[in-house]
Amino acid sequence: MILQIGEWVLETACQQLHQGNRAYDVFGSLSVDLAGAQLRQPNLLNRIEQLLTRYELQPECLQLEITENFIMSQTEEALSVLHRLKTLGVQLAIDDFGTGYSSLSYLKRLPLDSLKIDQSFVRGLPEDPHDVAIVRAIIALGRSMQLTVIAEGVETVEQQQFLADEGCEQIQGYIVSLPLRPEEFCSTFLRMTVSDFSDSTARKPSL
Repeated sequence: MILQIGEWVLETACQQLHQGNRAYDVFGSLSVDLAGAQLRQPNLLNRIEQLLTRYELQPECLQLEITENFIMSQTEEALSVLHRLKTLGVQLAIDDFGTGYSSLSYLKRLPLDSLKIDQSFVRGLPEDPHDVAIVRAIIALGRSMQLTVIAEGVETVEQQQFLADEGCEQIQGYIVSLPLRPEEFCSTFLRMTVSDFSDSTARKPSL
């Protein structure tokens, strides 16, 4: 059922992004996980183009996340798909980085925008010296390749501070928020567009 589920998730995400763009200030890209089976579908690019057009989205507003294990298991096939997706203008992220068997010579050929540090390495920060060494290395690698580095599973202020000090640009995790329904997320984190408010300072006729 992963193809049906993945299709529903992708379209629902685009629909919610469209609704958010109409009511709120621009808030960046929305990330959607793609299953390996979806990436093997020959009509994937056409489908994403259709969704971008239908929901009036700029391609850079959509970020697709692909797991490291899938990319490394598919090699040239995955590389071709990712380059075609990148041509559309969408952003690409490699998820769960560090848990697979990355070839650095292959990694440098991927058209990525973001690299996500798996939460299994974040969990022990900043006490575990092995996690510290691994996370520092991943951050240094990502920054040297001009990728946005995102840490997953951040739950404590100590983890957040360590990552900030090391140069990690973005975090996600319970320290930010528990999972929220779309309407709760919007009301909590987004600013409504100015046009949605009545203007009490509107020009009045001269006396």
